[in-house]
Amino acid sequence: MTEPKPRPLISVQERLRDQVAHALRAALISGELRPGVVYSAPALAADFGVSATPVREAMLDLAREGLVEAVRNKGFRVTEMTEHDLDDFTEIRALIEVPTVGRVTRSATKEQLEALRPVAQEIVAAARQHDLIGYLEADRRFHLTLLGLAGNAHLVEVVGDLRKRSRLYGLTRLDQRGELVSSAEEHVELLDLMLAGDAPAAEACMARHLGHIRSLWAEGQGENEEEKPALRLGLR
Repeated sequence: MTEPKPRPLISVQERLRDQVAHALRAALISGELRPGVVYSAPALAADFGVSATPVREAMLDLAREGLVEAVRNKGFRVTEMTEHDLDDFTEIRALIEVPTVGRVTRSATKEQLEALRPVAQEIVAAARQHDLIGYLEADRRFHLTLLGLAGNAHLVEVVGDLRKRSRLYGLTRLDQRGELVSSAEEHVELLDLMLAGDAPAAEACMARHLGHIRSLWAEGQGENEEEKPALRLGLR
């Protein structure tokens, strides 16, 4: 009997880099890391209580996602998003996602659509629990999996890239006002319309959902940031 191959061990350094990247994404979402500001890896490492190496590696991961950009001999600048950029991203997403939802409504099986219900419910649960990272991760899986049912991997890649670049600003404050729950519930509404086979209503729901997201961006952009406490990395 052939013995199973041992699983490759994940180094402590790799785990630490992933945890730092997770913490940095949370700081970007909450507004602790501000657009346009340059942050050095050593300074962030001091806040996190780790060495500069995993912070630098995590920042490079975020740079590949378009969230930060390297500034030679200084560190990393959080990329800024103008109102025009956000309008453009929303327009492109609407041009892609609205008709695709209609097409998927007409072509997908009920089993394929029902498989998305746990993810839709996860989005709502995360919003109610104020789990911002969990909310965005479940939201990403829902939208990209739904689009994937159209059978065009390039379309999914384009929308995935747009989502990374158009992250929410000041999401913590919006969450505290209960704004995220209504947005989260739109995923369940969309799924129910698609399961009912109502393509026009599903398209209208998706268009409304994207407009709702754009309004959240506008509110998050417009709020004044207060002085933030030092970042702390929660090791797990």
